[in-house]
Amino acid sequence: MPRWLPRAMVLALALYAVFQLGSWAFHQLTSLLINILISFFLALAIEPAVSWMAARGMRRGAATGLVFLAVMVAAAGFVTLLGSMLAGQIVRMVEDFPEYLDSVINWINTHFHTELRRVDIQEGLLRSDWLRNYVQDSATGVLDVSAQVLGGLFQLLTITLFSFYFAADGPRLRRALCSVLPPARQAEVLRAWEIAVDKTGGYLYSRGLMALISGIAHYVLLQVLEVPYAPVLAVWVGLVSQFIPTIGTYLAGALPMLIAFTVDPWYALWVLTFVVVYQQFENYVLQPKLTSKTVDIHPAVAFGSVIVGTALLGAVGALIAIPAVATLQAFLGAYVKRYEVTDDPRVHGRRDRGSGPGPLTRVRELWARGRER
Repeated sequence: MPRWLPRAMVLALALYAVFQLGSWAFHQLTSLLINILISFFLALAIEPAVSWMAARGMRRGAATGLVFLAVMVAAAGFVTLLGSMLAGQIVRMVEDFPEYLDSVINWINTHFHTELRRVDIQEGLLRSDWLRNYVQDSATGVLDVSAQVLGGLFQLLTITLFSFYFAADGPRLRRALCSVLPPARQAEVLRAWEIAVDKTGGYLYSRGLMALISGIAHYVLLQVLEVPYAPVLAVWVGLVSQFIPTIGTYLAGALPMLIAFTVDPWYALWVLTFVVVYQQFENYVLQPKLTSKTVDIHPAVAFGSVIVGTALLGAVGALIAIPAVATLQAFLGAYVKRYEVTDDPRVHGRRDRGSGPGPLTRVRELWARGRER
């Protein structure tokens, strides 16, 4: 046996053990790494506001706290207003439910010649095994829902703390990162950081603009249908549909449909139709154009980056895919050598037909010769 073989085997086993340990640690820390990634992009989003206040003499920690306080106050006010509105509408819907049920029963009895009664339906529902099983399952699922709520609050607290530290200690973090790099690399890192701030801000600007357009469009619809709380519902649709990826559209449209149902069941169908049509318009017309202008990437690249981000990281990937791709594209564009484009007709979307006459000219010549004969 060669003398180097035992050492090679020990080294191979050690490398395999390190790889397995690293893989296990990575899978265990995946949720934490995703939270840190979200926090980093949130810090990039508020970086312009924090830097603006810091340039005017305010400490970065106080500026960051002021930005977070403004966001939290706005969110708390909106949630409180929305919760009170939703609670009032639910109470109204429960009070008017017997009337809705009577109208449905009368319609069924008229068209299908039946003799249904609301009392019989209510007694059958209360005595059904389905209701009993549903109540039992709901009681056992309360603990699971509570655990999920607590986990979500802890995750939100983690993201908030990391975002605060990233934004408040941004210059210190950049200095620590540049201190281990040569001067040439330091300039590249700082350039990439600046590009990331610009692209993330542009992405949030485009999302805010689309939320404004969506809110105005749905506000007009709700006002035409005379649905109550139209301004609050319009703000809800605009924010939720734009800043909650994947399922945001469905959550945004469900609440106006519920409120419209309390006015007239047919109004809920109109709201559903408008939400579906507007979502298609936004996905294929509005979003690609706005995103390509504010983030400066091609609409096809923006659409593909969202698909890839969703496949890799789910909802988080869909939310940060566009600013990440825009940052990477802008950073690599500075190092790609570009040449002057040749003046070829094919570059401008035209084909060179040659020096001879075209098909239309030949047809005319043949037609003229036929008439002469």
